[in-house]
Amino acid sequence: MTATVRTTDHPDPAREDSRIAFFSRWRLPRPGDRQAALDAIAGAWEPEPWPSPGLLGYHLYTGEDGVTLLHHSQWTGEDAYAAYAREHRGTRNDAIDAAVPGIERLALGSYRHYRGGRAEGDARVPGCVVIVSVEFEGPDPVRQRAWVDAVFEALGTDPQPPGGGIAAHFHVSTDGERVLNYAEWESAQAHVDALDAPGRGIGGPTEQWRRVQQYPGLKRSTVERYRHAYGLVPG
Repeated sequence: MTATVRTTDHPDPAREDSRIAFFSRWRLPRPGDRQAALDAIAGAWEPEPWPSPGLLGYHLYTGEDGVTLLHHSQWTGEDAYAAYAREHRGTRNDAIDAAVPGIERLALGSYRHYRGGRAEGDARVPGCVVIVSVEFEGPDPVRQRAWVDAVFEALGTDPQPPGGGIAAHFHVSTDGERVLNYAEWESAQAHVDALDAPGRGIGGPTEQWRRVQQYPGLKRSTVERYRHAYGLVPG
């Protein structure tokens, strides 16, 4: 059997053998429960064999608000995830809930990586992962991808890339309604500084950025900052 191993390495959101990725958020009852929840998740996973050859990696992130955990898993296909959910997810969640009662599990979304990456040779380790979630009015896979393409066009109009930006990985949801950007930054402060520098950082006052921000069918967007806690991978 393959062992379950904990790692501090960040995942590669653009890895070619990942056909589907799942992102979900948990809200903890209190900020003081964060470490207990991370320990409980590791305790439910590490003593057990790796649950599926179709699971490439499972990573945990802690939110700036102190009570949010982000879960990111990469799979070879939807069937592999469905089998895991049927055979393992319930018992593992029960063990975690017994250790940390009151966890609220928010929406779980399935995505496919569409576009993005980092510059070749850039070996910087992210100190912050920024999750930008965008929701549209109704499913439209063509619109999802066209909006992402518009973002890349707008980025090309910025005078210079933000100094602390490392990579951006745009994912489109399988239901056709959302886009998720998994963006890697040197630090949370570098991202804050880029947002606070209109015309010099992200989202300059250009026609291309106005098109992105006022795109037809765009319903809402949110931005959240996280720090990578650890990953669980097959050993």
